[in-house]
Amino acid sequence: MSAERAEVKSPWRIPLAAIHMGEEEKAAVLEVLESGWLTLGPRTERFERELGAALGTGHVAAVSSGTAALHLAYLALGLGPGDEVIVPSLTFVATANAALACGASVVLADVVGPHDLCIDPEDIEKKITPRTKAIAVVHYAGFPCDMDRIAAIASRHGLAVVEDAAHAPLATWRGQAVGTLGDFGCFSFFSNKNMTTGEGGAVVTRDADRLANVRLLRSHGVTAQTFQRHQGGALSYDVVLPGYNYRIDEIRSALGLVQLKRLAERNERRRRLSRRYQRTLEGVVGLPFAGGSAAHRVGVCHIMPVILPSGTDRDEVRRNLHGRGIQTSVHYPPIHSLSFHRASDRIRTAGLPKVDDLAARELTLPLYPEMSEADVDEVCAGLRAALGR
Repeated sequence: MSAERAEVKSPWRIPLAAIHMGEEEKAAVLEVLESGWLTLGPRTERFERELGAALGTGHVAAVSSGTAALHLAYLALGLGPGDEVIVPSLTFVATANAALACGASVVLADVVGPHDLCIDPEDIEKKITPRTKAIAVVHYAGFPCDMDRIAAIASRHGLAVVEDAAHAPLATWRGQAVGTLGDFGCFSFFSNKNMTTGEGGAVVTRDADRLANVRLLRSHGVTAQTFQRHQGGALSYDVVLPGYNYRIDEIRSALGLVQLKRLAERNERRRRLSRRYQRTLEGVVGLPFAGGSAAHRVGVCHIMPVILPSGTDRDEVRRNLHGRGIQTSVHYPPIHSLSFHRASDRIRTAGLPKVDDLAARELTLPLYPEMSEADVDEVCAGLRAALGR
C-alpha cells in the first residue's frame, strides 16, 4: 500500500507568513527517527550550545514552547500570590498568562507611540508599586525595547527583567543580543517565527544557578534525565522540587539546528522586504519602526505592522485585501480588551490611551523571506486601493 502524502495548501496567493523546510530539515528529522532516541537528548544539548553561541551566552535551556519559557522564567524568579508583574498590553496573551499561572497579578503598560509599539519606559515607572517584582518587556515585531532605560528603572527599584524575545531572535541592542540583557530571555520557535521547530522555545539567563533551576523545573524536578540513565550515567534519580513536563524533543531540536544556520540570512531578507514596504507606503499609513535599524538597535522584522489612518474601517480594508488573496492579521487585540482578562481581578488595566488608539488601527501585512519584491508591491497596491489612496 503506497503512503499518501498529505499536503496543506494555503488558500492565499500571498499568505501572512510561510514556513520553509528544505531537504536539510528532512534529513535531520529522518536521522533522529533512525537513531531510536526521540526525547530530550544529545541533539537538544547541541541545539542549546549552538543557540547560546549565536546569542553570546552559554546559559540556554530549550523547552517545549515560548509560553513554557515564560512560565519557567517567572517560576525561577519566585513569582507568586501578592506579586505584580508589569506587562505590555500590546502582546500575545502568553506574556501575561504565564505570570497569572504563577498566582501573580499583572499590571498592563502602554506603548511608546505610533513610531514605536514597544512598552513605554515612562509608563512602566508610573505603574510600579511596592508589590511589583518584575518587568516583562516584549520586543514587538522584532525590534528591541529601550533596554537602557528599562534596565535603569529596574535597577532603581530592585526589579527583575524578563525579556519576551519571541519576535526577536538575533535582534541586538547596542551590539548585544536581546534575550541576554535582562534576568531571563524567552524565545519561541512557533511555526510563524523567524526560525521554527513547529512548537518549541528556549530560556536564556546570565546565571548558571538559575539555569540549573530552570532545567529542573522543565522536567518534573528530576535530578537525572532519561538519556543519562539510558547511557548508564545514573542508576536512579531524585525529585527535588515540583516541576513540569516542558521538555523539547530531539526532532524539534534537529529542526532548530538547521533553522539556526540560516537565521541571520533570513533576518536580513526580512529587513530588505520591510524597507521596501516602508518606501512604498510612506505617507499612506503609519509605519512603526520606519527608521529601521540603527547602530544601537538592530531589529529582525518578524512582522510588518502598519497603522491605518484615523476613521478607517479596518475590517473593510481586510476584507478588500482578502478578496485579492492577500492574508492580513492584527497584532494584537490588547490584553485588556479580551473577555477573561477584562474581567479578572488580578489584572490592572488603567491608563492605556496609546494602546487603545493604535491597536484599533494596527494592521499586519504579509512578511516572510520567500516573498518577492513583486509580492510586496502587490500588497502595497492592494492596501492603497482599499484606502482610496
